[in-house]
Amino acid sequence: MNEILGIIFAMVVSITIARSQQLPKLETVAAFGKYQPIGLGVSQTNRIFVTFPKNPDNYDYGLAEIVKGERRPYPNAEWNQWDSLKAQSRFINVQALFVDQTNTLWVLDPASPAGQKAIPEGIKLVKINLATNKVKKIYRFEDLPRERTGLNDVQVDSKQQIAYLSDPGRAAIVVLDLKTGKSRSVLENDKSTKADPNFVLTIDGKEVRDTKGNPFRSNVNGIALTHDYKYLYFRPITQTKLFRIATTYLSNPTLSSTELASHVEIMGETGVSHGMLADKVGNIYLTDSPDKAIRYFTPDRQLNVLIQDNRLLWPDSFGIGTDGYLYVTAAQLHRGKRYNNGEDKVDYPFRLYRVKLP
Repeated sequence: MNEILGIIFAMVVSITIARSQQLPKLETVAAFGKYQPIGLGVSQTNRIFVTFPKNPDNYDYGLAEIVKGERRPYPNAEWNQWDSLKAQSRFINVQALFVDQTNTLWVLDPASPAGQKAIPEGIKLVKINLATNKVKKIYRFEDLPRERTGLNDVQVDSKQQIAYLSDPGRAAIVVLDLKTGKSRSVLENDKSTKADPNFVLTIDGKEVRDTKGNPFRSNVNGIALTHDYKYLYFRPITQTKLFRIATTYLSNPTLSSTELASHVEIMGETGVSHGMLADKVGNIYLTDSPDKAIRYFTPDRQLNVLIQDNRLLWPDSFGIGTDGYLYVTAAQLHRGKRYNNGEDKVDYPFRLYRVKLP
């Protein structure tokens, strides 16, 4: 009997070891001290770029390239100077990054420093040539109601020359024609772009509320464009469904609001998510702050867990390298003073992680 039990135990141990070896592990790429990482972009040569909010307590660069674990101002120090008087030629508060399929870096600056209202003339989408490290073009969204907008994320179709942006400030998606510079706002206040007013984000058993008791709430936030450019996935943070729409409809200016909304698909329940990104095979990666996890939604509509790790404190933005890794920032937004009655509960240092792709 003891011999049989020993064999069974050995089999269980070997199976456990095999499974543990198959599970991806979370690796630290860089640590940033008290500088909070938000946006993330990884180039086709695996250059890593990270954005940092303009916080009066801790700020030196709004956009940095990470070289050997160290931050370097990008594209240069001048663009990163704290100078709101030169809002058109300075980063005011860089939010999101995206590297398109031509290896061009797109930098979204909603121009709202330290949670303040946006500086209208500072709102911009900056196109940077990664081969020369030079700014090629700046889009300023002068045809949007810039005093009300709150741009958050960007994805670029380099084939059709269209950029898609989320605007949680107006619960809308912005479609920008990169050839003409003209933009349109679509699905504004649609049920797919608006937060659930009754949903309260809860992490570690604690409701995420600011110093006034208001719950954290966000309309359409993370977006993901498939590599074939056929679909844009999107969702508000504070609800639990994932949506998508075919870009043939989204980019068609002749459709009415009602017609366009009729083409929005509910893909399924995916829980809470912030950042999103698509890979080459059609998986949609989703951050998950309540469960400290990264999930991925497959083309056949299966929701899988890629990794779950207690270090994933408010996982925020993704980047995919050609090295087979998914990179992710951990912003720890819920641990800041705003959501803890003025007490700083951040687990320093802030970090950038990576995990093997499935």
